[in-house]
Amino acid sequence: MLSWDEFDEEETTTAAPAAAAAQPAQQNTAKLDNEAAGSVEEARAVAADDSAAIARAKQALNELDIREGLAELEGESARVHVGDKQMINARADLNQLVPFKYDWAWQKYLDGCANHWMPQEVNMNADIALWKSPDGLSEDERRIVKRNLGFFSTADSLVANNLVLAVYRLITNPECRQYILRQAFEEAIHTHAYQYCIESLGMDEGEIFNMYHEIPSVAKKASWGLKYTRSISDPTFQTGTVETDKEFLRNLIAYYCVLEGIFFYCGFTQILSMGRRNKMTGTAEQFQYILRDESMHLNFGIDVINQIKIENPHLWDAAMKDEATQMILQGTQLEIEYARDTMPRGVLGMNAAMMEDYLKFIANRRLTQIGLKEEYPGTTNPFPWMSEIMDLKKEKNFFETRVIEYQTGGALSWD
Repeated sequence: MLSWDEFDEEETTTAAPAAAAAQPAQQNTAKLDNEAAGSVEEARAVAADDSAAIARAKQALNELDIREGLAELEGESARVHVGDKQMINARADLNQLVPFKYDWAWQKYLDGCANHWMPQEVNMNADIALWKSPDGLSEDERRIVKRNLGFFSTADSLVANNLVLAVYRLITNPECRQYILRQAFEEAIHTHAYQYCIESLGMDEGEIFNMYHEIPSVAKKASWGLKYTRSISDPTFQTGTVETDKEFLRNLIAYYCVLEGIFFYCGFTQILSMGRRNKMTGTAEQFQYILRDESMHLNFGIDVINQIKIENPHLWDAAMKDEATQMILQGTQLEIEYARDTMPRGVLGMNAAMMEDYLKFIANRRLTQIGLKEEYPGTTNPFPWMSEIMDLKKEKNFFETRVIEYQTGGALSWD
């Protein structure tokens, strides 16, 4: 039986200076490495009872040139220093997560994990009964539900494809990539949530999922977003020149500032307004969870865009600023048209004119977040209750203060 006192005593009586102890330790390490190498070589040797397939596998590994693999890891064998890290075009090893350069990216990843939820956690029974009741919802309210499920069921798939096929590959910072992986999973959850709502309500899936082909106000938004991902989703597309770096920056502005930062807001406001009126509360609960995720995605994207601008100031010239402004204004106009299509008459305590003011208010926020001037001066928020759900002026603080109640996917209160 061992006594820890014996070891304590030995340490106090036989302790040697650190410098003297280091040499035997290094010798022991070298000896252990040699023994390990011999053991590996012995395992690789073809044995008499090995099958032909096993012998071929061992021979192939004997011929493997590990230098080719190292070249794929950027060819850098040295440990990464913080200064080596950049948002785009970095040469630092992408597989070395630490040391962090952007602590905010890692924190967003942790917050996203804490905010995990699944669609099946939300009870849809009340929604099903209301939807199936002939007089449960007005025709205007049904139009809103169908239009929004039609757009969002496609939009989150477009975002996920852009993230997986383009953004993840072109961002050269590992902690940001870690968050992008989390975001991509959340986009899958959102698409799942929309499908869950559509299936629960017994909607015509063909009609809803094909709406982005058939309804002009939905199709325009989808087409506008797709044009900004065509080039960078090409596997051969690479950043590294002013032209390609700008193309990537356009994509990030399109997807974070417009698609997630403007295109979602009319629909979210409409569905959440239904929830506040005790209508379609299950669907509204799903949308509230999704809005919280999307708000964090937006904040992450804004931080990435601004960091790229800091590290590459030559990209943010007058032409690029004007182009970014136009993108946000075009997105705002498309969302205004979508608002008019989804609610041609007043409904749920709102109308298209009020929604237009709200979207202009949001557009001003998006412009200033990336360092551009407001284009709709004096516009105010006509829906102050939305600030209770997602504070446009303190989006980051919203998550910091509400993560505890959200992380378990518990029921939301509409009071």
